[in-house]
Amino acid sequence: MDARLNLFDTPVSAAFLKYLAAAGKAAANSALPASTQELVRLRASQINGCGFCIDMHTKEAAHAGESQVRLHLVAAWREATVFTEAERAALELTEQGTRLADAAGGVSEAAWANAARHYDEDQLAALLATIALINAFNRLNVMSQQPAGHYRVGQFT
Repeated sequence: MDARLNLFDTPVSAAFLKYLAAAGKAAANSALPASTQELVRLRASQINGCGFCIDMHTKEAAHAGESQVRLHLVAAWREATVFTEAERAALELTEQGTRLADAAGGVSEAAWANAARHYDEDQLAALLATIALINAFNRLNVMSQQPAGHYRVGQFT
């Protein structure tokens, strides 16, 4: 499969990607655990069907020490026993924040309260930023049909 648009060669999209990546540094440098950030990115990418981001974040998480078992079970996190309660709260918030159109009220009070029990305000802000940002990247990649499978760890750092 060939991409519809090379996002790196088009001046507008290249500049946009640069700004998105810069925005992501706020969450990356936060106290929200890096492993949680990768799980969130992976789950949102699964929901959105973004093969490019699934490839990228699976490889980045594995490189950072995430186990294959946990990576394989992200899609079935409710039934899996390998995630902490805090990670479960983050994954629930990710699902509801990614599927906004599926729920008229957006993120439920229960999901928000559960996340707030596990994360302080700065971590919640980082969690929201991570969810919003990965959804933006997913949409760019899905709309332009970016192919998956060729990502190399650290490719964009």
